[in-house]
Amino acid sequence: MELIKIIFAILLPPLGVFMEVGLGKHFWINIILTLLGYIPGIVHAVWVIARK
Repeated sequence: MELIKIIFAILLPPLGVFMEVGLGKHFWINIILTLLGYIPGIVHAVWVIARK
């Protein structure tokens, strides 16, 4: 299941974060980072998924 989350994190970073933590603060941080730049959104999403 983690591999699927990471794939979603690369394709749509907010979706990967949503699958991991739901509508928490990390989801909204990731939305902002993705809007500011796609790469920061990916990095944050992978970090959120990998830290557990």
